[in-house]
Parts: sequence; structure tokens; C-alpha cells
Amino acid sequence: AATKDIREVYLDRAPALRTVKKWFAKFRSGDFNLEDQPRSGRPSELDDDVLRTLVANNSRISTEEVASELNVNKSTAFRRLKKVGYTLKLDTWVPHQLSEKNKVDRMSTAISLLRRIKNEPFLDRLVTGDEKWILYNNVQRKRTWKQAHEGAEPMSKGGLHPMKVLLCIWWDIRGVIYFELLPAGETITANKYCQQLVELKKAIDEKRPILANRKGVLFHHDNARPHVAKPTLAKLKEMNWEIMPHPPYSPDIAPSDYHLFRSLQNNLNGKKFKNVEDVKNHLDTFFNEKPRDFYESGIRKLVERWEWIAEHDGEYIID
Repeated sequence: AATKDIREVYLDRAPALRTVKKWFAKFRSGDFNLEDQPRSGRPSELDDDVLRTLVANNSRISTEEVASELNVNKSTAFRRLKKVGYTLKLDTWVPHQLSEKNKVDRMSTAISLLRRIKNEPFLDRLVTGDEKWILYNNVQRKRTWKQAHEGAEPMSKGGLHPMKVLLCIWWDIRGVIYFELLPAGETITANKYCQQLVELKKAIDEKRPILANRKGVLFHHDNARPHVAKPTLAKLKEMNWEIMPHPPYSPDIAPSDYHLFRSLQNNLNGKKFKNVEDVKNHLDTFFNEKPRDFYESGIRKLVERWEWIAEHDGEYIID
């Protein structure tokens, strides 16, 4: 009965029957600690970047599927998803439970940009940038039905700390302007980001001379700490780039998140890479083979997404 009550409340997030039985056995013995105890063969820390990648690849992934991919139990998977900021909304993992202030910020930003674009078609000046983890092994585990007497096929786990590189990329309606790959051990600080902006400016001067010399860059990125740090703001001011406003917790109006990275991940699924050079060659091919209208449509979708947010009181776009 207790198990049934738990499942009615928590649905897919409910622990397995054997887990509930184990809890009640512990309670009867006077042990009320629900934290996972150390066990052999299981790393103590999950890789949050891998966790985010799983959700980015499939925002409707179940807690059970996350647990299976990472070789942990459902309660651990659910706790870590919540810890890194995800919350369930209409059976979809969204990156943050929006507060009323968040919604107002999103709505006011959308309305402001919609008003501006009526008088100034600024999207052809927009340069947008973002980051994405690229895993060396993108082969997904598949579920198969088997008869009771058949054993499960052996399958290696992806691991909690798989090999990966960080893709840092900037693009516009014409295509990719510049990207670089950072190894997993290297983090993006404000100083590193400023160095990247210098390289990006060189690429814009070379590949988009009209944008660099006459129209002027309208620069878009999210609110990650290195992006809004004082050295970064000073560098952007020095380069005389205008910054397009972006409200917090809004990947649904970041073109890389809702457009470029989705297409890229679909392409990456099932692929394996040996090293960074292997990844870079694959990305070069992927970006170069995309027609210009692929990039242009991704940028121009901003207008309809701003309209949706303005009409729905700042709520997330779930698609």
C-alpha cells in the first residue's frame, strides 16, 4: 500500500519496489538515513556536464533512463538533475523553475526586441555564440525485449566521466564564423573568454568585412559568469560591439540551443571519435555542409519565439 501511495504521488520519479522495501526495512531497524552509502565499483561523483548533455539531447528523458545511462539508481539521478537546476514541466526537463521576476524579465525583453525589430531589421547584424560539450562516444544504449530465459547482451557503460571536449562557437545568418575546442580540463574564465573574443573579431574582420566596418556587430550570448564579468564587458566595449539583451534562464531564445545544437546532436548520435582532431574534422564537415538557409532560419526564428513568450507571460517554450 505504501509503495502504491508513493507511485501515485511521484509517478515516473518514484523509486523501484525493491528500493521502497529496503527503506522500510531500514526504518524498522531505526535507521532513517536515505543517503546512498559508499559501494565498490561506483564512482562517488557524477559528471554534471554529461548529465546536462543527456537532457539537452532529449528533454523528455525519464529519470529511469538517466539512471540507466549513468549506472546509478533513480533517486540519485533525480537528485542530481534537481541539483544542477532542472525541473519537470509537462513531462519535460527545463533548466530552471522560473520565478515571477524571471517571467517578467523574459516577457519585457521579448516585447522590447519585437518593438525594435519593427523599425530596424537587426538580425542580419546578429552574431550569436554558445558552448556545448561534445562526447567522444555518442553511441546511445538501446532497450531490447528478451524472453525470460535469455540473458542480457553485454554492453559497456558510458561511464560517469567520459572523454569530451567543449565546443565554443559563434555564427550568424550566413554560417559559422569561428569555433574552437577546449579539452575537458580547461575551463572558460573571463580572461579565456576575452581571448576567444579577440580571435572571433579577427574572423569577423576577415569573413564579414561589411559587418565589421559598416553595419556593426550586434553580439548575443547568455548570462554565464565569464560572459558578464567586468573584463568581458570591458573587452566588448573596446571592440565597440553592441550587446543584445538576453534574460536569465532563457536557452529557448538562444539560437544555438534551440536550433544549431539540436541539429548537431542529431548528427552526433551514434558517432565515436578517437581524439580532438577527429572531433574537429567532423565538425568542420558538418558546419560546411549546412546550407546558408539553415543558419538564416535559425536566427530568424527568434522573432516567432519572442512573440510566443510575449503572448504567454514569459513562460518557457517547450518544443
